[in-house]
Amino acid sequence: MSFEAWVAVHTPRVNAALDQLCPADGSRLREAMRYSLLAGGKRLRPLLCIAAAEAVGSNIEHVLPAACALEMIHTFSLIHDDLPAMDDDDLRRGLPTCHVKYGEALAILAGDALQALAFELTAEYPQLLRLLAHACGQMCTGQAEDIAAEGKPISLSQLKMIHANKTGALLKASVVSGGLIVNAPPTQLSALETYGAQMGVAFQIVDDILDLTGDDATLGKPAGSDLKHDKATYPKLVGLEESKRLARAAEQEALTALEIFGESAEPLREIARYIVERNT
Repeated sequence: MSFEAWVAVHTPRVNAALDQLCPADGSRLREAMRYSLLAGGKRLRPLLCIAAAEAVGSNIEHVLPAACALEMIHTFSLIHDDLPAMDDDDLRRGLPTCHVKYGEALAILAGDALQALAFELTAEYPQLLRLLAHACGQMCTGQAEDIAAEGKPISLSQLKMIHANKTGALLKASVVSGGLIVNAPPTQLSALETYGAQMGVAFQIVDDILDLTGDDATLGKPAGSDLKHDKATYPKLVGLEESKRLARAAEQEALTALEIFGESAEPLREIARYIVERNT
């Protein structure tokens, strides 16, 4: 099966599960939750979870709730990141952001409720619950550090730490969760963790590049947001070409970590290539 066909199989399954696990109940709050959750997007985090489970050699049916929980946490973070007190963005996934559509108060509550629902879905797996809770804490730490660094000179090591928390933590947790759910042995879990960490690095570098070189229509969100807020980014610190080199280096480290797996890890390899080569 080609990677495109693999994505075409699993993305609708994730979307259907999200619709089922967060059903409409007639309330305005649930409407706001579903508005952001079902607005589309790459579904990268659930796909990473599924691909990791497949790499270990397991049927992925029972990882779907965990995969959906990851997307709920990701959506919660996007809703809150877009708020006027944070990045103050009015476009997400090509649509008005949650607070523009429903107001700040309901957007905050929708994000909170999605996070709570994610924890509910993973409550029967204590290790997974602990992993996701820790990743949420890291995301909050990274966001706070990112805001504090606006308009200030910081070192590359500081930038790496910010993004390892803000973006990398959930990406790494997405990969590791797929292994945890299917009881991967320690050597495989370690390889998945290395892969996930490097993918977090690559994803953020490419995100920084696209914010500089992309446009609103292609990205589905405001381009130039980093410049507007004078955020610390890889292109700002090391330049565009060096940023591209660092992204490729992270991709190679991720692929090297997967060498202990056979063909079953091919979707993870393709996702690594996609992350570095994407334009959205």
